[in-house]
Amino acid sequence: MGNITAFSCFIFLTFAVFTTARPKSGPDQKCKSGPVDLVFLIDSSRSVRPHEFETMRKFMIDILNTLDIGLDTTRVGVVQYSSKVRSEFFLKTHSKLESMVKAINEIVPLAQGTMTGLAIRYLMNEAFTPGQGDRPKVPNVAVIVTDGRPQDRVAEVAAEAREKGIEIYAVGVARADMTSLRAMASPPFEDHVFLVERFDLIHQFGLQFQDKLCGIDLCLESDHGCEHICESSPGSYTCDCLPGYRLNTDGKTCSAIDLCAEGKHDCQQICTSSPGSFTCDCNQGYHLNNDKKTCSPVDLCTEGKHDCGQVCVYMGPGIFTCDCNEGFRLNEDEKSCSPIDLCAEGKHGCEQVCIYSGPGSFTCDCNEGYRLNGDKKTCSPIDLCAEGKHGCEQVCIYSGPGSFTCDCNEGYRLNGDKKTCSPIDLCAEGKHDCEQVCVNMGPGIFTCDCNKGYRLNEDEKSCSAIDLCAEGKHDCEQLCISAPGVFTCDCNKGFKLNKDKRTCTNMDMCNTVKHGCEYQCVNTPGSFYCVCPEGQLLQEDGKTCGTCKSANIDLVLLIDGSKSVRPQNFELVKKFVNQVVDSLDVSAHGTRVGLVQYSSRVRTEFPLNMYHTAADIKNAVMKVDYMEKGTMTGLALKHMLENSFSEAEGARPASRNIPRVGLVFTDGRSQDDISEYAKKAKEAGITMYAVGVGKAVEDELREIASDPVDKHFYYTTDFTAINTIAENLKLNICPAESQGEVEVKDPCACENMVEFQQGTINTLDLLTEKLAAMASRLEQLENQLLSRK
Repeated sequence: MGNITAFSCFIFLTFAVFTTARPKSGPDQKCKSGPVDLVFLIDSSRSVRPHEFETMRKFMIDILNTLDIGLDTTRVGVVQYSSKVRSEFFLKTHSKLESMVKAINEIVPLAQGTMTGLAIRYLMNEAFTPGQGDRPKVPNVAVIVTDGRPQDRVAEVAAEAREKGIEIYAVGVARADMTSLRAMASPPFEDHVFLVERFDLIHQFGLQFQDKLCGIDLCLESDHGCEHICESSPGSYTCDCLPGYRLNTDGKTCSAIDLCAEGKHDCQQICTSSPGSFTCDCNQGYHLNNDKKTCSPVDLCTEGKHDCGQVCVYMGPGIFTCDCNEGFRLNEDEKSCSPIDLCAEGKHGCEQVCIYSGPGSFTCDCNEGYRLNGDKKTCSPIDLCAEGKHGCEQVCIYSGPGSFTCDCNEGYRLNGDKKTCSPIDLCAEGKHDCEQVCVNMGPGIFTCDCNKGYRLNEDEKSCSAIDLCAEGKHDCEQLCISAPGVFTCDCNKGFKLNKDKRTCTNMDMCNTVKHGCEYQCVNTPGSFYCVCPEGQLLQEDGKTCGTCKSANIDLVLLIDGSKSVRPQNFELVKKFVNQVVDSLDVSAHGTRVGLVQYSSRVRTEFPLNMYHTAADIKNAVMKVDYMEKGTMTGLALKHMLENSFSEAEGARPASRNIPRVGLVFTDGRSQDDISEYAKKAKEAGITMYAVGVGKAVEDELREIASDPVDKHFYYTTDFTAINTIAENLKLNICPAESQGEVEVKDPCACENMVEFQQGTINTLDLLTEKLAAMASRLEQLENQLLSRK
């Protein structure tokens, strides 16, 4: 192990590069070697005697006296090691020689083992770091002083340190091992490795070190071309190779020595090569013996190096298979075992029940109601009824192996004990389908009957009321009102029942009821109707009279929804519309109202036939959304003429002479021409009203309005005043109410005539029905007389 450690340390040191050499200095002259970062790594193991450590302390101070100490020239650090490593001071700690000398004189030895590899790693990872004062592009030099063989591996860590650019000088005293020194030091070894017999001779290394540090080195100052190692000699140099390599014939390059390929090894099975060295290994299934050369087969079962759940079977070197104990089988993972359940796998001879009694075993049993036969596998059903093993009072029913139920004879039911029986009274229990009366005839037997006034139907269950009226078994003059088995008489509307409770007398409705006629009540058989004086018309309530039904018009309102109206004013416009609606008698047969909003486009908010009450219209008006944008009044008039007053949107046919009224509301000048469709609207018989607010143009309003213009044109400067316009508009919709100021055709007379005709027809129909009833009654009486004879 010591040889390997020395070799590894040697590899580490040979990769170091030292600074440019300078001329030797005299006794009183400092060596001007240029900037150098120098760290002393001193062995303070227990083998170093106190006086020897003092010689080592003087050795360091003597070398420092020859160097140009300073933060910009030579920086120095000191690390001591034994079984552990301790830095006495780092490169950045002291900038003057005096403070360094003082610190060296205060060093206290550790006096333990010799862990040189650990010390070199500390040197690499801690001492030569920027945080502790290591400078970039400044040579790193380490001087290791030791008196014994390292107790750990140094070759690998030393090689790693050299690869990082640390030039290592190895100084051995007395018991030091040359192989270990060469493993640590940088090449060439004659310049970096020193071995003296005792500590008081290490000053010789100090002189040589000063010479190396200050002298001219062709390896350092020339392009020598050596691949691995350049060894200087006065005025010349030679190339050498790292351990494990040999110099090629060109005298400069190196080739790795493959001892395995050259057969220079004694491995039994496998040789693994490294430059100039090798290690032995074994084939799979074998392990390397303690001699590190020969191999022995691996019995993983015996060594317990297996993962079998139960049994491990040796199959050869490094090979095994798993098995299981009796009653178990190997799982799919080829390692673990599961108990064999012959019952679950159906690998048994039980007829009914298999009981798992342990891995690989079972016993047979039977289901409830069965008993196991002598073969201990098959089963036979148990019939408790046949065996008399029951407590039933009347009937025992075999319901399966080992079970039974009790039952009763017809007309009896099983009691709560499920064994005894009681007679069934279906009538008392309501378990019958008789509609009215159930008569108990014995256990479980009944017949049906009916209440007075009813007779039993053919199904012997349901009952039908005896309808003496329908059967003609009554003597009522007009109406017979039936009840089961009896009847009472009544009269048609307009007649009253006489004291004999059979015959009827005609009533004078106008004198006996609150008819409500405003002018005159006219009797009809069993009814009445109202009439008005000449020149007046019966209103829609059929009772009051008036000069005109002012609500009977088709009205379409065109409201301006342009951007200039503004949202708050648009809400006032909607209230204006609702004021107009409040002045009208809205209904399906009276006034119909449609609403259109326009801006840059036209939109029907609702047509004439959508709403039939003022409340629905007003509610719809308040939900209208403000359109904004432009003012296309001409386009709105065109839409009104072609769509709004069409029968498809609810306008009544022109043949009925229902007045058509259009009302245009705007707050500004139209952005298109209004002349064409304003004229066409009036030519089509539409009475046009024009209402303007704010910046509305009077000439346009007058062009829209019907004649006389002054009665159909309104204007106000303020939106808040449009409620006054709504009140004024009420005066001009019905000609009679406005003192004939506007001529509007009267639809009232025609509709009143239709009303009268319809009333007459209804009266005739009623008389016809009564005559038919009287004829039927006479026929019934005649049949009764014939039957009595």
